[in-house]
Amino acid sequence: MPYHKNKQQAFQAAQQGTEQVKDVYEGVVKDDPDYGSHLKRLKSEVNEAYEQINNALEVASETQKVQLQQFQNDLQSIVDEVNQ
Repeated sequence: MPYHKNKQQAFQAAQQGTEQVKDVYEGVVKDDPDYGSHLKRLKSEVNEAYEQINNALEVASETQKVQLQQFQNDLQSIVDEVNQ
């Protein structure tokens, strides 16, 4: 994904990345025979979302920063849940 200097575009990319992680996470089932491949995709989506959030934080307004930090917290919760 190209890096966006525009605040709103960067924020939207981070928001969409976080939503994508949540969607993938909902599809991960431990007893599923494809659990490993789903987990690999989830890891990739999480890494991409973190990158988008970090890019957005560089240009974000104060209000956006609060929301971006919440996105980071949401991602960390998903990572913690998967690692249990």
